[in-house]
Formats: sequence, structure tokens, C-alpha cells
Amino acid sequence: MSGAVKTFFSNNKTVFTLGFTALLISSLGDIMAGVTLGFMTDTLELLPGLMILIPAAIGMRGNIFGALGSRLGTSMHVGTFELSLRKGSILRQNMEASLILTMVVSFLMGFLAKVVSSALGVNSISMQQFIFISVFGGVLAGLVLLVVNVVVANLGFRRNWDIDNISAPLLTAAGDIVTLPMLFLAGILVLNWNGDLAHLFYDIMMVLFFAVTLYLIYEALYRRDEEAKRIFVQSSPVLVICILLDLGAGLTIEDQISHLVAFPALLVLIPLFLQNCNALGGILTSRMSSLLHMGIMLPGKVPGKVSYENFAIIYIFALWVFTFVSIATHFVCIALGLASPGLLIMITLGLVAGLVTVTVLNFLSYYVAVTTFMFSLDPDDHSIPVTSSAIDFIGSLALMAAIVMLGLSV
Repeated sequence: MSGAVKTFFSNNKTVFTLGFTALLISSLGDIMAGVTLGFMTDTLELLPGLMILIPAAIGMRGNIFGALGSRLGTSMHVGTFELSLRKGSILRQNMEASLILTMVVSFLMGFLAKVVSSALGVNSISMQQFIFISVFGGVLAGLVLLVVNVVVANLGFRRNWDIDNISAPLLTAAGDIVTLPMLFLAGILVLNWNGDLAHLFYDIMMVLFFAVTLYLIYEALYRRDEEAKRIFVQSSPVLVICILLDLGAGLTIEDQISHLVAFPALLVLIPLFLQNCNALGGILTSRMSSLLHMGIMLPGKVPGKVSYENFAIIYIFALWVFTFVSIATHFVCIALGLASPGLLIMITLGLVAGLVTVTVLNFLSYYVAVTTFMFSLDPDDHSIPVTSSAIDFIGSLALMAAIVMLGLSV
């Protein structure tokens, strides 16, 4: 091992220790989420179009609460963070803004899922059902993730950890673990509530959710503290774009759904694959945001030495994590009686699609962080949502392309 390589690993020992640990915990949690999706094959077939919503629903949890973790990490680096829930504190304003964004985005996501599927001629459930499933799963998952985020921030602050290296993997895993079962439960409720009374219930819930959404938008713009207002105003337009990108990811997967249900292991792999891509993106964008704020990484037209060092860290993480989740998915599915295309195919699928996606992720993360910083916007509010949703779309394309390349769609 050359001296430069030894120095690289020595300088980043803490990064690898915390990062590998967080990614391992994240991957184990994502397996639970993947198994949930693997057992949802009947629900996905009985509720046409639901797969369109799933990447958006789980992606939004990471977009909102991953950004929250990134902002809290930056506030620790610059010395403004405090463990206090008093009115006006950084922690409380971030929590309030994240909850408001969760409700608003969940409603909009259900609405746009139906609009996009109808515009493209995709057979799907009604708009009322889309909105009910999206808000039900999104808000309940959001409340849990808020608690997880505060716990991670608390531990990191007290133990002097760099939470830029751990919050994104842990929160994406927690988001998957919570969101998919909530969506599954909402789907089961929709399947079992039939008749005129059920239609009336969905109509009432849609009107109620719409009223609550309008009220929360008013609260965010006119009643909240300046930091919470800034987060809402800067995050909302980006999150709308992210919804469309995530719905594109869902449409890409929905197009292959008939082939995916033949090998439930592929369905199990989807949330593991996408959320590990998001976890890697979260680590990279959180680190870049903090480095920009601290002046260690300077914005430029091409990435510099500091950027390439961070790219290398992500590639090392990627080689390990995509091999691990592919192997784990195969054996978990075999143990549960879910069909798998084979161990070698699963590893090849994960590595090929993963490394292609991570290559795009590295450069996308750099230019999004640098561009927002140069326009005097906070990279913490934009980097994770934009890169996460773009990677959901790119990762879905790479994964489906690899499935076709390996002959699994025939």
C-alpha cells in the first residue's frame, strides 16, 4: 500500500468507522423494508399505480429529514446548535419546519401521483386513494423520523461525533422501516374499504387534508420564526421538483412490475438499493455542505482535491454496501421462500447499477452544492433533496437497465 493511500485511510479513519457502522445499520434496517415490499406483491397488483407512489413516499422522508440532519450537523460545526426545544431555538425551528413540509409534501405527492399517472395513461387508483395513502403513511412516518433525528443529534452532540457521516444512512433506513409498512397498511385499508360509504370517507379525508395543508402553509409563511420560514420557503420549490423526479422513478419501476413480481427478491432489493444510494448521497452532500460553510472546500468549475477525496470515500463505501445488500437480499429471500434469480446475478445487478449511479451521484452532488452556495442559498436545504430525488430516478433507470441487461425481464 503506497504512502498516499495509507495517509488517505489514516486521515479518514473516523469517517470510515462511523460511515461503515451507519451504513451497516442502515442496510439491515432496509432489509426489513425490502421484505415488506417483497410481501406486497398482491397489494401492488390489486392497487394499480401504487408502485408509482412508493419511491416518492420513501424518498420524501429522506429529502425532508435528511436535510434536517444535514442542517443540524452544520449548526454543530459552526457552533450555533443547542439541545433546547425552547421557542426560537435552532432545533425547534427545524423540527417545526420539517413537520409542516411533511404534511404539505405528502398531500401534494398524492395529488401529483394521480395527475402524472393519468397524463401518461397508466391505470391507477383514484386521486382520493392516492392522497389518503400518501398522507397516512407520510405523516405517521414523519413523526417517528422527527424523534429519530433528535435522538441522533443528541447523541452526536453529547459524544462529539460528526453526524454528517451517520445521520443520512440512519434516517434513510428509519424512513424505509416506518414508511413502507405505513403505506402497506394504508393500502390494505383501501382494499378492504369498498362501497359508497368508503368513497364518502375518502372525499372527506381529502377535503380535510387539503384544509390542513393550506393552514400549515399560512402558519409557515406568516406565523413561524424566521429560520422555520426560511427553511419552508427555500425547501418547498425544490421538494416539488423532487416529487416529480421520484414519481419518474416510480413510473420506471411500475413499467417493469409484472417482471419484478416474478422474482420478489428484486422487489426486496429496490428499497435497499435506492436508499443506500440516498445514504451515500446524504453522506457526501452533508460533508460538502459543511466543508463549504467552513471554507475548507472552495466552489469552482471543476472539483478540486478535497472533492475528489470525498468521491473516493463514497466509492469505497459503495463497493462494500452494494455487495453486502445483494448477498443479504438473496439469502434473506431464500430463507423466507421468496424467489431469487441467483446469488451471482444479484451481486452483479447491485454492483453494476450501484457503481453507475454513484458515479453520477458524485458529480451531481458537487455541482448542486456549489451552485446553491454560489447563489447564497443554503446547500443543506437543497443538496440532499435534489441529489436524493435525482438519484432515485437515475438509480431506478440503472437498476431496471441492469435487470434487462441480465435477461431478468424476458
